[in-house]
Amino acid sequence: MYNIFMESQVLLFLLVAYIPVSFTLTMFYLRFRRCSTLEMAGWGSLAIAIPVLGPFFVIAARPGPRKRARQNNLINSARHSKG
Repeated sequence: MYNIFMESQVLLFLLVAYIPVSFTLTMFYLRFRRCSTLEMAGWGSLAIAIPVLGPFFVIAARPGPRKRARQNNLINSARHSKG
């Protein structure tokens, strides 16, 4: 039985559509980490160089410490919710 969804053009389109979406998500993740511009460029180029697994590697590596403002907001919201 012929499956129209497994044609090479459809799979190529899905890959081409996935790459910018995953790169954008990776850059949004890096925005919440404390990294220099050079580090962001390096991690971003890794996410682009390895198209499918690169963004997962970047997120799993957790480059740089978290930004303090985000940590303070989480701590303050936890304190206020306790009572």
